[in-house]
Amino acid sequence: MASTQLDFDVLIIGAGISGINAAYRLQTEGPKGSRYAIFEARDNLGGTWDFFRYPGIRSDSDIFTFGFAWKPWQKPETVARGEDIRSYMKEAVEETGIDKHIRYRTRVESANWLSGDQCWEVVVQTADGASQTFRTRFMVFGTGYYDYDTPMKAKIPGIDNFEGKVIHPQFWPEDYDYTGKHMVVVGSGATAITVVPAVSDRVQHVTMLQRSPTYIMPIPKQSLSAKYLFYLLPRSLAHTLNRAIYIAQSYVMIFFCRWFPSLARSLIRRVNRGLLPKSVPVDPHFTPAYKPWEQRLCATMDGDIFAAIRKGKASVVTDHIETITKDTIKLKSGAELHPDVIVTATGLGLRFAGNIKLSVDGERYDATQKFIYRASMIQDLPNTLFIVGYENASWTLGADCAAKVLVRLTNEFATSGKTSFTPRLANPEKMQVRPLLNLGSTYLKNANQVFPKGGTGAWAPRSTYLQDYYTASYGDLKTNLEVV
Repeated sequence: MASTQLDFDVLIIGAGISGINAAYRLQTEGPKGSRYAIFEARDNLGGTWDFFRYPGIRSDSDIFTFGFAWKPWQKPETVARGEDIRSYMKEAVEETGIDKHIRYRTRVESANWLSGDQCWEVVVQTADGASQTFRTRFMVFGTGYYDYDTPMKAKIPGIDNFEGKVIHPQFWPEDYDYTGKHMVVVGSGATAITVVPAVSDRVQHVTMLQRSPTYIMPIPKQSLSAKYLFYLLPRSLAHTLNRAIYIAQSYVMIFFCRWFPSLARSLIRRVNRGLLPKSVPVDPHFTPAYKPWEQRLCATMDGDIFAAIRKGKASVVTDHIETITKDTIKLKSGAELHPDVIVTATGLGLRFAGNIKLSVDGERYDATQKFIYRASMIQDLPNTLFIVGYENASWTLGADCAAKVLVRLTNEFATSGKTSFTPRLANPEKMQVRPLLNLGSTYLKNANQVFPKGGTGAWAPRSTYLQDYYTASYGDLKTNLEVV
C-alpha cells in the first residue's frame, strides 16, 4: 500500500549543475505542482565550482555547452572562470525560483526504500547537528563523482619529509601568498595545466613535474563564431545555434582523434612546437605515450601555459621522483628541484552518491555490484535517478539527458497512478561489463570499485549526446523496468 504521507514528490541531492538543471526540468516540464526540494550539504550552491578555489579554476569544456540549455551564457569567453560560473548558477536559481527550494547545510546520511509504503525514507543531518527524517517518492542524486572530503592519495616518495608548504588543489588555502615562491606542481592533468599559468605572474618560478605528458591544445579565449552569431541574430536563436556548433565541434574532434590518431598526434605536436620556445623540445615533455582522447585532451586558454614557458616563468620537467627531502625533490635522472611549495595536482578521489548509505527494505545496497540503466537509473534501486554526465564532453549535456528521464517518469506517475519504477536485469552474471566512465585518466582507473557498472543495450553507459538525448526523451523506458 503506497504511503500518502510524503514530504516531497522528488528529493534532489546536491545543488550543483546537475541538481539545479534537474530542478528546472522538473518544475517546467514535469507534473504541475510537484513538491520538490534540493538538499545541499554545503553552505552554498555550485558543487564543484563552489568547492574548488585553486588559482585559475575554470570550466574544463566550453561554457556554451557546459552552461544550461535554458539559460544562455551572456559573456564572450569560450571557457569560464569558476567565480563566473558560480555567479551564473546563482542568477539561474534566483530567476527561476529554484533558490526557494534549496535547503543548505542539510547533509543526507542514509536513504532506505520502503516497499510497503512505496517511498524513500531519508535521514539527514541539519545545520544545528540535529537528525531529521523525510519521505519522498523519488530521489535524484546530483552529487557528481568527486570525493569532496578526501583527495586521491598521491604516492609521492618522501612527501612527508618536506618542510615547505604542501598543497592539494582541492584544499587550496585562501590566504596563501605564493608571491616570489619557487613552486613545483606535481601532475600533468587539467588542474596542473590550469594552475601553472595562473600562478606564473606572481611566483619566482613554477615547474610542472610530470611522470608522463598530456595532450594540450590551445583554445581561443573568445569565440569569433559566438560573437558574430550574437551580433547578427536574436539572442535565443544565436544561443541555440552556437550551442549546436560547439556540440558538433567537440564530437568531430573526438571522432577525428579516434579514427586518425597518428594524424591527430602529428597536428597537436605541430601546434605545440609552434608555441614553445626553441629551447624547449616537444619530446619528451609534450609527447604522450597514449593516443589522443584515450585520456582527455586538456585545453589551455589562448595557449597560456605556453606563454608562461616562453616568458621563462614556467617550465616542464618529465621525470620520476626518487624521493623528497626537507627542501629538495630528487629525481631518478639525478636532477634536483628546490621548491618552497609543492602542489600535488595528481588526481581527485571518487565517491558514489555522496557516500550516502543506501538500503532497500533495510538491506544494504551495493551499487558497485549493479548495472546502470539508460545511463540514468540503477539496477534494483526503485525510483532513483543517478545523474552521470560525460567525461569527454560537457558534463551538463549528460546531466540534461538524465533530467529528461526524470521528467518522463514523474509524468508517468501523475497520469498512470503508478508509484515505483525499478530497473530489473535477468541473469546479470551474463551481462558484458563495460566501465561507466571510459577514459584512462589515473583517478578514473578505480571507478569500477566505486560506481555501478555499464553493460550493453539498455544497460550501456553514455555514448554520444544526440543518441543519449533522443533515447532519454523518446526512447524505450519500459523494457527491463518493473512498474508498481
